[in-house]
Amino acid sequence: MTARKIRIIQTSQAGDRLTELAPTAFRPDANEVENQLINVYDDISYQEIIGFGGAITEASAITASMLSEENRSKIIEAYYDAEKGIGYSLARTHINSCDFSLGNYTHVEDEDVELKTFNIAHDKEHIIPYIKRAAETAGDSFLLYASPWSPPAWMKTNGQMNGGGKLKPEYRDAWARYYVKFIEAYEAEGLPIWGLTVQNEAKAVQIWDSCIYSAEEEAAFVRDHLGPELERAGLMDRMHLMVWDHNKERVYDRARAAFEDAEASKYIWGIGFHWYSGDHFDALSLVHDRFPDKKLVFTEGCHEGGVQLGSWKSGERYAHDIIGNLNNWMSGWTDWNIVLDEQGGPNHVGNFCDAPIIADTTTDTLTFQSSYYYIGHFSKYIRPGAVRVGSSKYTEKLQTTAFRNPDGTIAVVVLNKTDEEVPYILRNREEIAEASIPAHSIQTVLFPAK
Repeated sequence: MTARKIRIIQTSQAGDRLTELAPTAFRPDANEVENQLINVYDDISYQEIIGFGGAITEASAITASMLSEENRSKIIEAYYDAEKGIGYSLARTHINSCDFSLGNYTHVEDEDVELKTFNIAHDKEHIIPYIKRAAETAGDSFLLYASPWSPPAWMKTNGQMNGGGKLKPEYRDAWARYYVKFIEAYEAEGLPIWGLTVQNEAKAVQIWDSCIYSAEEEAAFVRDHLGPELERAGLMDRMHLMVWDHNKERVYDRARAAFEDAEASKYIWGIGFHWYSGDHFDALSLVHDRFPDKKLVFTEGCHEGGVQLGSWKSGERYAHDIIGNLNNWMSGWTDWNIVLDEQGGPNHVGNFCDAPIIADTTTDTLTFQSSYYYIGHFSKYIRPGAVRVGSSKYTEKLQTTAFRNPDGTIAVVVLNKTDEEVPYILRNREEIAEASIPAHSIQTVLFPAK
């Protein structure tokens, strides 16, 4: 019998960047090994993966537009090409402006309750063309979803898009129709909308575009307005609607409020979450255990505080969070901006952040951050349709997760955030193979199922 070959792809602080190492192979497990094991139990299955991706915001599209055609294309290829890049298949964008826009804007004129002036001319300039390039590169696997940061100012209690405020009751029906108008307009441009979140960061009063919903208000808006409006438009049978779209520390509470309301829940496919309040991985499992038919999707995360060129911690932060989320039933993952400029913007309120690719628009150069490579260890090798399988590890020095891809390949991601090399023995189906992972490194280990 031919031994099963093992491929190891590695990124390390010492210099590897998604580098394929010399292959190894399994040998029979004679039951002599007890220590250093990473077990992979591919007879145990958990959630299926929708895909990995990032947000194509106005800031990302504007930044790309200031570069050469070569670099504009390079960014899209680096993310959305499954062979030459890291195989993104998801994209998130915003309905109306967000903080990573050049300023506040909407798709209607003031006080237009009938939405007769609705148009997406603003998005057609930069955002839609760049999303189209991602869609064309990713092909059939591409899925686009949209999130609003704020309704138009005249629909809100505070009279402005920034600074929180709430949706006025008299405009709930008009705001629900607004989502439908947006979906139909994007689809007319050849960009089907796969999913929606009801509101970005529904609990946060921000100095930028924001709007507040209590858990009960969000469920009621879906139940009485948005859900029925999507249904009337014939969109509900293919729309993946998510609530919350905010941090994990209250994800279970928000899930319970939305999903225990049977009339609201029938419209809701899942719940979105961010990472800005800490790990809270167990909270995701609580949601799954209580509501196993609902999906869990990471809808946003980024390294805050502006550009941090060369930071290795940002990559490790991404990998730690992705592994923790995957091991607690996450089905899809979306980074924040796919590219930002040398300042970490543009951002109309100065809320500058880092991104996996930073573009210097003055020199027309790109910097690929550690986060790009760390994300790639998941997105490139855990493909849409992959299913998480059982695994265990011998030490807390390592973080691991394992998946079975649609083609039968097993992908095991191993993260080492420590200052020392850590040995391990991979074990699957009564076969073993010795390996090790350097300090501050990540590996994706690939082998055929037996």
